[in-house]
Amino acid sequence: MKKAFVVLILLMTIPAMSQSFKPAFKSGEWLKFRIHYGFLNASYATLHLSSKNLDSIPVYHVVGRGRTTGFASIFFKVDDTYESYFGRRDGKPYRFIRKIYEGGYTKDIEIDFYYDEDKAVLKDNKNGTQMDIAVDDRIQDLLSASYHLRNNYNLDGFEVGESIDLDMLFDDDGVFQFKLKYLGKEIIRTKFGKVECLKFRPVVQSGRVFKEQESLTLWVSNDLNKIPIRIKADLAVGSLKADLDGYNGLRNQFKIIMKE
Repeated sequence: MKKAFVVLILLMTIPAMSQSFKPAFKSGEWLKFRIHYGFLNASYATLHLSSKNLDSIPVYHVVGRGRTTGFASIFFKVDDTYESYFGRRDGKPYRFIRKIYEGGYTKDIEIDFYYDEDKAVLKDNKNGTQMDIAVDDRIQDLLSASYHLRNNYNLDGFEVGESIDLDMLFDDDGVFQFKLKYLGKEIIRTKFGKVECLKFRPVVQSGRVFKEQESLTLWVSNDLNKIPIRIKADLAVGSLKADLDGYNGLRNQFKIIMKE
């Protein structure tokens, strides 16, 4: 299950392009996901959004947490925390934090973005090192990317097979390009009832984690919220599935076709 939570956080936080420019979220939004790894109900993960000020800049602060529970934690303990501070006005990330424990593997990273200098400063607190990474003002981190896409892209006229590219930075591997391909609409069953979803396939690098280049699938609600409903990932070893298990503080009505 190593790196499974990186997969989950990545997909939880890349919803569909918004169909209108009405705000898709607000401070107080909270999402909970139940994660299955193979036949195990492996863990839960949450995302919580709040409003703060960072060095006098008004920002949103989103915290993503994931932990293994029960039987799964005996075999592979995970305790991951991701945080992002991104501008309430411009949506740009200003600080990103990644603290993870995955079966003994740990990372403790902080990234500060300095747009006037076209760079990000990455501090590795575990190893006591620091490095500068060249970025421009289109960069996003792992979490801020979600909210950027939810508010800034229009899906009207978007055809099946089209994709959007996004430059992302969340680790000392540097900036990488994330591509999200639109696959159309699909109605899926959830614990809340039937939900019409927009279906996407993130195109990722095959090898260390994923079975192949297109082994991830993401379903998001086809409403003004654009929240992740289901995620499936075929990993190099096993498969990962996450379903929306709880929500609170949504800005817009959550559209359910039929309650179960």
